[in-house]
Amino acid sequence: MTMMEEKQSPVAEKQQSFNGIINHTQDKNQTKSMEKQLSFQKPRKARALEKQVSFQGVVNVENHHPSRLRRSIEKQQSFRGVTVTTSENQKRGVMEKLPSFGRTATMERQKSFRGGFLEKQKSFRVVMERKLSFVSERRKKNDSPGKRGDSPLHIAARTGNLGKVRELIRGSCDGDGEEELRELLSKQNLEGETPLYTAAENGHSVVVEEMLKHMDFETASVAARNGFDPFHVAAKQGHLEVLKKLMGTFPNLAMTTDSSCTTALHTAATQGHTEVVNLLLETDSNLAKIAKNNGKTALHSAARMGHVEVVKSLIGNDPSIGFRTDKKGQTALHMAVKGQDDGIVVELVKPDVAVLSVEDNKGNTPLHIATNKGRVKIVRCLVSFEGINLNPINKAGDTPLDIAEKIGNAELVLVLREAGAATAKDLGKPQNPAKQLKQTVSDIKHEVQSQLQQSRQTGVRVQKIAKRLKKLHISGLNNAINSATVVAVLIATVAFAAIFTIPGQYEEDRSKGVLLGQAHIANKAPFLVFFVFDSLALFISLAVVVVQTSVVVIEQKAKKQLVFVINKLMWCACLFISIAFVSLSYIVVGKEEMWLAVCATVIGGTIMLTTIGAMCYCVVMHRMEESKLKSIRKERSKSQSFSMSRMHSDSGILNGEYNKRMYAL
Repeated sequence: MTMMEEKQSPVAEKQQSFNGIINHTQDKNQTKSMEKQLSFQKPRKARALEKQVSFQGVVNVENHHPSRLRRSIEKQQSFRGVTVTTSENQKRGVMEKLPSFGRTATMERQKSFRGGFLEKQKSFRVVMERKLSFVSERRKKNDSPGKRGDSPLHIAARTGNLGKVRELIRGSCDGDGEEELRELLSKQNLEGETPLYTAAENGHSVVVEEMLKHMDFETASVAARNGFDPFHVAAKQGHLEVLKKLMGTFPNLAMTTDSSCTTALHTAATQGHTEVVNLLLETDSNLAKIAKNNGKTALHSAARMGHVEVVKSLIGNDPSIGFRTDKKGQTALHMAVKGQDDGIVVELVKPDVAVLSVEDNKGNTPLHIATNKGRVKIVRCLVSFEGINLNPINKAGDTPLDIAEKIGNAELVLVLREAGAATAKDLGKPQNPAKQLKQTVSDIKHEVQSQLQQSRQTGVRVQKIAKRLKKLHISGLNNAINSATVVAVLIATVAFAAIFTIPGQYEEDRSKGVLLGQAHIANKAPFLVFFVFDSLALFISLAVVVVQTSVVVIEQKAKKQLVFVINKLMWCACLFISIAFVSLSYIVVGKEEMWLAVCATVIGGTIMLTTIGAMCYCVVMHRMEESKLKSIRKERSKSQSFSMSRMHSDSGILNGEYNKRMYAL
């Protein structure tokens, strides 16, 4: 005992000194540390309590005897005592082993512990939120409908999954009962289709049979947005077994119609489902007499679409139906002749040939209709029947042959004439006044259209020729400019060289008043005339060359004026160089051969005067033509008519422009 006391005394002293050091720190941080411990131990305590409660529940169930209960309580108390002593010893050992440290280290550890705990708590919260959002999204995805708004029952019915259909129906039956089941079976997708509709459309008869067990007539006849109910869509697709299931449960479905009063028999006949048509006729033969809003029966639809077997079934059920007419007054034969199948025509005529003479509201028989449609094969079939009227006249006063001639079908005309058909004129029938007036108006209309077409064509021709003439005019101006430049250069060259090439007659000996090399003719009149006019020709030509090489004109009118001025200058240059040549001839030939100079003067004068006179005449005529064309254009612009007067004026202008052979500038 003394040794134990000696050992404990230094431990107690160390503990007291340590407690004195950290007492101040513990006082400040005691509250925060307790909060952390509680927050950290709270979930553990909760789980421990849950385990303890469950453990106690098991113990209570197993230990009903008081002695067992007493022993368990004693064990718990002893266990708690051991735990308390152990925890106290551990705390004491830890306190003994703790080194002495300052206030800063303790606070830093507490802060790091708090920060790490908060970070873990935040990360745990983020993970839980993500997990919850993922679960909710997956649940929404499973519960949400598809792109067409299909429910799970729609999808199961469309794919023919009988097991899934039964499971869904059974699940709704276990819930709120009939109301939930009715809502499930009558639910429509975005197209207005019920699960029964989708099953019937895809031909799943077993699924249809399963659904019909839980349906009433109202739910089974719900129509989609296209106006078809499950019975109609099954008839359209030709699903015979589905129709049998539907009719077996609700026979009245065969009498349902859509907004246009179309029955399932109409739909099946249009699609050519013979077995479906026979099934419906066996159920109720009066279905063939039901007409749509436009008056057409199922026979009309089958005849127009060319379904021979369906036509046979309908005619065999009731032969008198062949005389039923629609709102246009047309029978099924009128519809059949619009097609290409002569077999249907034979089947429709077979019960009674009198159907060939039935006229519609416009007085057209089937032969009129076939001729107007250009059906040569059908016309041959019709004219082959005995007792047919080949020359019926409709309300427009036309026979089939008249119609064939109007449409210009030579083969039809030949077939009808070979059969003995005739026109209304051949039959001596008086023409209808209304028809004559209509024909006259039509002829006038065609004539006016022809005149307008001709005037348009003439206008187009005039425009094309005007464009071509404009191009030619521009080309002529450009050629005139180029030619004037070349001629001006030539005249300038000749005039410049003529000054220095005067033949002989220079002074060779020095004499009184005369210098060596001076020409004898310098003071004579012919030389003076030559020198003056040669200089004029030279400088005029040089001026033309300078203008041509310096001025660029784009506008046609300005270019025309420039060419006009240049041409007049070139006339002067040519005239001056001619005078210079004639005057020089008087010097060259001398006094003894003066007659040669006179001959040159006469020849040159005649040619130049004739040329200049002709050119002046062309200029005057050109100006007169231009003034005439301007007056014609003014008259045309003032005129109000657009037909013949315009054509004549255009043709006159065309001829006037086209007859020009020369443009004077």
